[in-house]
Amino acid sequence: MKLLRYKLAPGTQIREEDFGLLFYQMQGPRLYFLSSGKHLQEDFFSGDKTLFVLLHRPSGSSESIKNIAAKIEKALSELVGKGVIVEC
Repeated sequence: MKLLRYKLAPGTQIREEDFGLLFYQMQGPRLYFLSSGKHLQEDFFSGDKTLFVLLHRPSGSSESIKNIAAKIEKALSELVGKGVIVEC
């Protein structure tokens, strides 16, 4: 797992939903869904936390955490590629 931090790209806003997060860009308008459940919240995109720290809490099995982390990490990489978020 990479130890990257993320911030919203300029012109991108975020909203928490039951399924996870909804990103929308003002220049599109385009919508992007991140099915992360309650694992990620808006404040994750302040650039202060890494995905590793966020997901490695005492609760839950390590195998479950690895699967969740891999899926979220892939989705975050795709959002970076689309210019929705930036690595910092």
